[in-house]
Amino acid sequence: MAKNLLIVESPAKAKTIEGYLGKDFLVKSSYGHIRDLVKGDMGIDVANNFAQTYEVPADKKQIVAELKKLAKEAEMVWLASDEDREGEAISWHLYETLGLKENKTKRIVFHEITKPAILKAIETPRTIDYNLVNAQQARRVLDRLVGFELSPVLWKKIKPSLSAGRVQSVAVRLIVDREREVNKFNATAAFKVSAQFSTGKGKEVVKAELPQRFDLEADAEKFLNDCIKAGFSVDSLETRPAKRNPAPPFTTSTLQQEASRKLGYSVSRTMQVAQRLYESGRITYMRTDSVNLSETALQAASAEIKSAWGDKYHQIRTYKTKTAGAQEAHEAIRPTYFNHHTVPGDSSEQRLYELIWKRAIASQMSEALFEKTTAQIAISTRKENLIAEGEVLKFDGFLKVYLESSDEEDLEDSEGNNMLPPLTKGQELSLREMNATERFSRPPARYTEASMIKKLEELGIGRPSTYAPTISTIQNRGYVVKEDRDGRQRSFSSIVLSNGVVNKQIKTEITGAEKSKLFPTDIGEVVNDFLVEHFKGIVDFNFTANVEKEFDEIAQGLQEWTKMLHSFYTPFHLEVETTLENADRANGERLLGIDPASGKNVYAKVGKFGPLVQIGQNDDEEKPRYASLSKSQSVGTVTLEDALEQFKLPFQLEDYEGKEVSVGVGRFGPYVKWGDAYISIPKNEDPLSVDRDRAIEIIGEKITADAPVAHYESLPVTKGKGRFGPFIKWNDLFINVPKAYNFDFLTQKDIEELIGKKVEKEANRFIQQWTAEKIAIENGRWGPFIRFGKDMLKLGKNPATGEKYTPEDLAAVSLEEVKKLIVEQVPNAFEPKAAKKKAAAKSPAKKKVVAKKK
Repeated sequence: MAKNLLIVESPAKAKTIEGYLGKDFLVKSSYGHIRDLVKGDMGIDVANNFAQTYEVPADKKQIVAELKKLAKEAEMVWLASDEDREGEAISWHLYETLGLKENKTKRIVFHEITKPAILKAIETPRTIDYNLVNAQQARRVLDRLVGFELSPVLWKKIKPSLSAGRVQSVAVRLIVDREREVNKFNATAAFKVSAQFSTGKGKEVVKAELPQRFDLEADAEKFLNDCIKAGFSVDSLETRPAKRNPAPPFTTSTLQQEASRKLGYSVSRTMQVAQRLYESGRITYMRTDSVNLSETALQAASAEIKSAWGDKYHQIRTYKTKTAGAQEAHEAIRPTYFNHHTVPGDSSEQRLYELIWKRAIASQMSEALFEKTTAQIAISTRKENLIAEGEVLKFDGFLKVYLESSDEEDLEDSEGNNMLPPLTKGQELSLREMNATERFSRPPARYTEASMIKKLEELGIGRPSTYAPTISTIQNRGYVVKEDRDGRQRSFSSIVLSNGVVNKQIKTEITGAEKSKLFPTDIGEVVNDFLVEHFKGIVDFNFTANVEKEFDEIAQGLQEWTKMLHSFYTPFHLEVETTLENADRANGERLLGIDPASGKNVYAKVGKFGPLVQIGQNDDEEKPRYASLSKSQSVGTVTLEDALEQFKLPFQLEDYEGKEVSVGVGRFGPYVKWGDAYISIPKNEDPLSVDRDRAIEIIGEKITADAPVAHYESLPVTKGKGRFGPFIKWNDLFINVPKAYNFDFLTQKDIEELIGKKVEKEANRFIQQWTAEKIAIENGRWGPFIRFGKDMLKLGKNPATGEKYTPEDLAAVSLEEVKKLIVEQVPNAFEPKAAKKKAAAKSPAKKKVVAKKK
């Protein structure tokens, strides 16, 4: 047995580190946190100074047992979790749970997984930093308090199953506020004048613009008419040097933003890939808000730049972190070895590594040098001048490697940096063409994941470890969606002066198209408005940023963490109790107008099953009529006319092949019903536009899609594409088709191979199965378990032997015995649905657990 046990969070990291240490070290992984606050209850005793009750989850008990055994046998235990607050808390949890002794425990940290860094960490151990632990504990406890107390308020006042979080609620508010800004925005039009001139020397072209715009079309037209017989000449020339500096190396935030812009990665994907690169020793730690590089890194970058491009491309640079409350003395994100331009691995890892390498290298390179020229072009018939600008790159510097992307969307007028031909003052120019084009002002840009993180960072909300989970959580909760949306066609005027003649044209363009933008859902808006009205502090930007600063102060030992929690919790808890008692139910209801057919009010609101429109009220003699909103409509923007259109659904069409045909909207969207078959209408197609001919097309497409592509054991095989990708269906089995197969041209051999593997897997999956009762005993990744409907339940120990169930026990266990095991975990599992609802309604609220922090 090794003398030293070194514990890290992940097995990938353990494998990398084990290669650097000798036989005296055994490196093991804790697989992240080994314990957490108990589930099913708050796990926090507010009255006892926020004492917490922790538990080791079932899937971590075996890991904990193994680590306890190894720790007991080792002479020294080294805790080597990450160097941020979360990592410090993991080391503390390990120390407490494994029952470690201070004289036999050492804490080490490193910023990169390289042999020199690991050996240096071993030489300079420290103890657990309880300031960092307390900062993490304060965040964890505060977020549990908010979620545990706020969620039941949302259940009672809006709808069941909702939840709220501290930072997430602020993020949702930003997105809701921006959406409303966009919806209220009224575009204004103005005419932009541009021109192209010839110098008389071959194909040389000078592009110029009028600095001001005309509000009225008549003024723009007059300007062009005045230019018909005008002479044009270079009134003045100004040439000046310009330079551009490289961006600093990546922080967590800037990496997430740039990977989104350049690679199209979501923030969660970026962090997953970066984690793999870090654990395999390719990059430094990826959760940081520092832009500093170590002296070793600066020397390595210098050597690589001079070797590849020469001394003139190198310029040593130091950057200062500007982020408010930047935590921990990390480096920026950089490659561990600058001479490694690429790395092995999948394409995601290679592309992200290349981005990190280029950014880090570029940060230590020379500035790019330009020569900028501005020419004023005089018009003999007008007092205004046209402006022509161009630039020439004199020295590329860092641009040889890397150019930072931008979030700016208003690129309609951007044509890149023009190069002007040689010009002289007083030179005559010949007009080729002049345009006055109607251009519209644009609303504020909706957030992308990247720009949302940038905004949160600007406001001082969240920290490197919270950006990705925040963005993922608000989407998973259904408060926000990330999607593309089609634009709409818009007309605009274009006036052209060419060959001495002015012509006017009406052209069209697509406006408002969105790509991977964050939109609030109707329920997201309702929850946001409720929180803004009743819990101002939770969604207040300054308040949330100040809470982050207090966490920073706790981490620095400047504030006592329980005192900070008391100052937050006392007023918050009072708000919860006041809201529960006094607040009205919220559903975002809007009065749209009056239904001309019935004379009753028409409302839009969020109902139990989603956004809907309603004609009439509950206290009318006749029951209200309801219709679901389409996916492209929202409670906040739907018009009376559009709402009334929804009541035309469902509608009947003429029968087809002896079966009834109708069009409607259901839980999963619009459909064509043909006999007993429900066939989805394609995305973004308006169901109200579906006539009989289109319905027959949709039916035909479904028939074609469902036609057998092959047979296996005399049963048909069909193909389809679903939520998880392409699949084939055979004998009620859905079989995913991996990318290794050509889905469009599956051979009989491919199909037999796919079905054979699936049948074999299914045969090994079930130990026993009672189909009618929807109960089975299955083999799982962590061992056998009970599947009851959609639930996965523990088997526990065999009451007859007091030991774990053996394969023979499982093969012989009866249905009644399994039902008993189910009832132990789900007491009302076999009661009628009505009885379950009644029991749930009568069940008292859970009491808080009172226990000391372990």
